[in-house]
Amino acid sequence: MAGRAYYYIDVQHDGLQKYRRIKGTDKYVVEQLAAKQAAQWEDQWAKKIAVEERRNEREAAAFQREAQKETASERTAEAENAIQTIEGLLKHALGKDHAIAWDSLKKKGNFPEYQPAKPQGKSSPAKPSPNEPLFIPKLSLLDRFIKSRRLRKEAEAQQRYEVASSGWNDLANILARENAAADSAYQAVLQEWERRRQVFLTEQDAYNQCIDAQKTAYEERDRSAIETYCHLVLSASEYPDSFPSEYDIEYNPQNEALVVEYSLPSPDAMPRIKEVRYIQNRDDFRESFIPDSKLYKLYDNAIYQIALRSLYELFQADQANIIASIVFNGWVRSNDKATGNETNGCILSVQATKKEFLAINLALVEPKACFKSLKGISSSKLHSLTPVAPILQLNREDPRFINSYVVAGGLDSSTNLAAMDWTDFEHLIRELFEKEFSGQGGEVKVTQASRDGGVDAVAFDPDPVRGGKIVIQAKRYTNTVGVAAVRDLYGTVVNEGANKGILVTTSDYGPDAYEFAKGKPLTLLNGANLLHLLAKHGHRAKIDLKEAKLLAAEKEGV
Repeated sequence: MAGRAYYYIDVQHDGLQKYRRIKGTDKYVVEQLAAKQAAQWEDQWAKKIAVEERRNEREAAAFQREAQKETASERTAEAENAIQTIEGLLKHALGKDHAIAWDSLKKKGNFPEYQPAKPQGKSSPAKPSPNEPLFIPKLSLLDRFIKSRRLRKEAEAQQRYEVASSGWNDLANILARENAAADSAYQAVLQEWERRRQVFLTEQDAYNQCIDAQKTAYEERDRSAIETYCHLVLSASEYPDSFPSEYDIEYNPQNEALVVEYSLPSPDAMPRIKEVRYIQNRDDFRESFIPDSKLYKLYDNAIYQIALRSLYELFQADQANIIASIVFNGWVRSNDKATGNETNGCILSVQATKKEFLAINLALVEPKACFKSLKGISSSKLHSLTPVAPILQLNREDPRFINSYVVAGGLDSSTNLAAMDWTDFEHLIRELFEKEFSGQGGEVKVTQASRDGGVDAVAFDPDPVRGGKIVIQAKRYTNTVGVAAVRDLYGTVVNEGANKGILVTTSDYGPDAYEFAKGKPLTLLNGANLLHLLAKHGHRAKIDLKEAKLLAAEKEGV
């Protein structure tokens, strides 16, 4: 983006062959928008599959004339509906509330895993009783009179009881150990389940807190939050699937002006089929197409509608009354027919104040005439894609940027990066990444000295529509970098509206730092990575942490 960049997620659907880059200044909002887009495409894919299945069923019956006629009629209706949708782009948005309902952005789902069921313990059989018949001696009349016989039978019964009791005790001990092991395993599973549940709830709560913070920041007229809010408004606007959904937004709090760089559809995105007829004697379908003259008129009218509709949606959604005027610049990506190369040109630009625009009865206007009445700039034929000069473009300047200077040229194998002046170290990092990004047309700027936090350097992708922003922090440390520094970097990425953060140090990172960075748009480069990057660009140096610590101690002792 030009001026301010957004965190982004690429969403792709192979079946529909669709791709979209979701951008915004807030990670959680971008994630929800990306999930919403993926769900919409899945729904479209399911509908398309269902439609194709119905068509296949009808077309399979080649001799069923009515079925083929129905197919032709259905395809004609689809074509007519596509044209009607384009013709009604502006009216489709009128009369609706385009303000963002913050609460609807929150995650409210329950933890999706059921709590593990506690295993049923194995029960021991009843303990043998000496009163059971098996353990009572059966004495005959003779046994009662002959003592030795009686004692022998009583001893045998007692032995049977003792054997049974001993076996029961052994079995009870085995079952007790098995139950204890099963309960221990269950407790471990339960503990892990509870850990995952708490992570889920913590992340959901953090996400929802971020939404609340974004809402508060918007209400407090925070510039970044206002831009994010406007991005959400445009993202919620429904257009045909063939239309791009890319835009960059910048808000100027001094004059309450909003600049929108909007990616418009090319003429190729317009529907071309007018009617489909079934030719019975050929068992085939014949398509008739919209004449070029009508197609061009349809395209021009659609572009004017998009411009007016975007202004309407943004003004109408301005709950905090913080947008006094909007500049809308419409860009189109296309292939230059003369060179075959891709071009990206601004084909129309218009500026409107909130008061004058909301006074217009958009339901009755002719889009082009309305656009011209607002002193909009465009060529007479938009479908020619003739570029025009935007009324106002995004400002990429940042007052924090300072002049940089060359450091790498003075390095050699004796230079200890860990003992380098920290300002020189920040400029060295800027210089290295400038070499990394320069091959892609990028640039890197150094910010004012921050020492222990903030943004040390910012890398830009210069593309006016898809531009990216990467924040880079340099830590000339002799000790292990903890998780706090990585958390700070992540917070800076979010606050700066960047799509990635890079932390470079002369030392290394602790396990908790690497763990925190997992799954986030963060890259951690340690001392070894830094030396490799230097070597890649033809420079040599060393990192001796012990020597750096001694030098630091000597300076403190002076």
